[in-house]
Amino acid sequence: MLRAVAAGRAEVTGGAEPDLYVDGLPCCDRTATHDLVHAGLLRAAQPTSFGLRVCAELTDDGRAALAAS
Repeated sequence: MLRAVAAGRAEVTGGAEPDLYVDGLPCCDRTATHDLVHAGLLRAAQPTSFGLRVCAELTDDGRAALAAS
């Protein structure tokens, strides 16, 4: 999931429990998406509102986690 975000292939929805879309398709592991967002590894690239999809981006911690894998 982090690799897809790093490659610019992911979008995330706004809201407290965001959803991740990769190549336009919803990611089937919603719990993992929520965990990654709440852990501060990925976020919306711009302000968004509930249900609106925007590009996802890695945080500094997300880039570090990906580099360590």
